[in-house]
Amino acid sequence: MRAINIKPISYFKANAAEVLLHLTELREPYLITQNGEAKAVIQDIASYENTQETLALLKILALGNQEIEAGKVTSLADVARRLKAKKPA
Repeated sequence: MRAINIKPISYFKANAAEVLLHLTELREPYLITQNGEAKAVIQDIASYENTQETLALLKILALGNQEIEAGKVTSLADVARRLKAKKPA
């Protein structure tokens, strides 16, 4: 599991360049608090993009499972038959 740094917003405001450098080098997110409550998470762009890709794949899997549960499936034999029918002779 990744470490997370918890800092108040005042720390982020005063040390933004240092925080960005830390994010880029160590890829450890920051949890930013305001009045003692968690308000935001800041992470490096590579981690963010990886998270977005993972979420997209999970969504595709969930949609696929929903289609299976709804009976929206086609057998491999039917798919092969359709592909052969579309092949030019």
